[in-house]
Amino acid sequence: MNLPQIRLENVTVTVENRDVLKNVSLTLDERRIGIIGANGAGKSTLSRLINGLVLPTQGAVYVDGLNTAKHAKKIRRDVGFVFQNPANQIIMPLVADDIAFGLKNMGLGAKERDARVQQTLAQLNIAHLADRESHTLSGGEQQMVALAAVIAMQPRTIVFDEPTTMLDLRNRLGFQREVARLPQRAIVVTHDLEILEDFDRVLVVTDGQVAFDGPADPAIAHYTQWSRA
Repeated sequence: MNLPQIRLENVTVTVENRDVLKNVSLTLDERRIGIIGANGAGKSTLSRLINGLVLPTQGAVYVDGLNTAKHAKKIRRDVGFVFQNPANQIIMPLVADDIAFGLKNMGLGAKERDARVQQTLAQLNIAHLADRESHTLSGGEQQMVALAAVIAMQPRTIVFDEPTTMLDLRNRLGFQREVARLPQRAIVVTHDLEILEDFDRVLVVTDGQVAFDGPADPAIAHYTQWSRA
C-alpha cells in the first residue's frame, strides 16, 4: 500500500492562552509510529492534527500535500481515527449497519456497501458480530467494531488514541495482533509501551514538544527514564 507522507511545519496549537504544542516540525513516512508521553503533554493533540480534528494556531499540516485547514474532509477519508472509547464512535444499533454508515455517506450503493461490510468483518474475524446489537458488545468487541467501521472506508493511515485503555489483557493482545496485521499505516497514541516494541518509530512528547524521536527501544527507554526522574 502506498502510504501518504504526513508533514507538520512549525506547528503550534494554543488553547485558552496555553501552548498545547509548540513549534513542532515532523515528517512521518513510516508504517508503524507510536506517540507516548505523560497526561497533558500534547500527544493526543498531535494525533488529532493529522486528520484535521485539530487545526494549528500557527504553522501547517499536510497529508500528501493537502493542507488539513483547507482539505479536512478529503483528508479524513484517507486518515481514519479510532477513539479511546469506542462506544462514542458507534452510532447505529446493529453492528453491520454501523460499519455501513460511513460508506453510505461516501456515496456507495447498497450492494457495494454490503460487500465492503462483509469483507471487513471477515478481515477482522468478527463476522459473527454482524447482527448483534451494538450496546450488548463487550469492550473488546466494541473496539473491533469501531476499527472495522474505519477500515471499511479504506483509509491509508489509521490513528489510534489510547486504543487499549478499556481492554483486559486478552482483548488487548487480540487488538494488538489485528493492528500488527493491518496494511495501513498505524499511528498509535498509548501508555501501553509493550504495544510499541516492534514499531518503526516512536515520538516522545513532553510539555508540548517532541523530546525524543527514534526507534522504539531507545524512545521507550528515554520515556521510562524521564518518568522515573
